[in-house]
Parts: sequence; C-alpha cells; structure tokens
Amino acid sequence: MKQEVLKEFIQKVWNEGDINAIPKYIAEKYTIVHDPADPWEGMELDVADFQERVSVSRAPVPDQAFDIQELYEKEDSICITWRWSATHLGEIAGIPPSGKKITMSGATVYYFQNNLITGHWQVADRLGVFQQMQSNQNE
Repeated sequence: MKQEVLKEFIQKVWNEGDINAIPKYIAEKYTIVHDPADPWEGMELDVADFQERVSVSRAPVPDQAFDIQELYEKEDSICITWRWSATHLGEIAGIPPSGKKITMSGATVYYFQNNLITGHWQVADRLGVFQQMQSNQNE
C-alpha cells in the first residue's frame, strides 16, 4: 500500500503539480529531517505549508519530472533513488532562466504513519544543477 501511495504522490504532486491532491498523501505534520540546500530543511510543515513548498519549487521548472529508479521498503519507510529533469524556465537562486534542460539525481527516504507520508530525509545533486545553470548562462 505504501509503495502505491508514494508512487502516486510523486506523480500527482511533484510531476503534475496537483497541490490539491497533497492532503491525500501527507500527514498533518510533515518534517523535512535532512535535505541540504533546501530552504525548508529542518522544518515541520502543515498541508498549506507543503502546498506552498510545491508551488514555489515547481514555479521555475513547471515541466519537472521525477523518474523513480529503485525503491526499497522497510516497516515505516520507503527509500527511492530517482532521476529528475526539467526545463529551466524561471529564476533559480538568482540565475535567470535559460530555457535549457537540467537534470539531477538523488535518494529520498520517505517516512510513513497510517499510509500517510510524515516526512523525508534526502540527498540530491543540487551542485550539479547549479553547474548546469551556470554553464547555460555562458552559452
């Protein structure tokens, strides 16, 4: 059941940007345990906060897509490895839009309670994204 919830969450919320679907997938309190360089790292979010996070995160890359590579499940958590791609259409960290395709890979552990996602621990190649955006400025 948790695997289906997580796969739907990634598709509906992160890939399609359906912020109204968020209450179906996350608990009332969602904790970002570890996510270096994410502005929300260490924060506890309610549903409205999480909806804002998704909206802000997707705004400069509205065609973003996460492609789950592998998935490992434990009793109360699921770890996924993923590849992400998007078109750089809006400003990110002061870097103007380039219109170029950018990519990243990472791994995320999602925590569950009662088939709702309660938070995550993540590592992602954000440096690689910034390098791609920087090189895009020089082209």
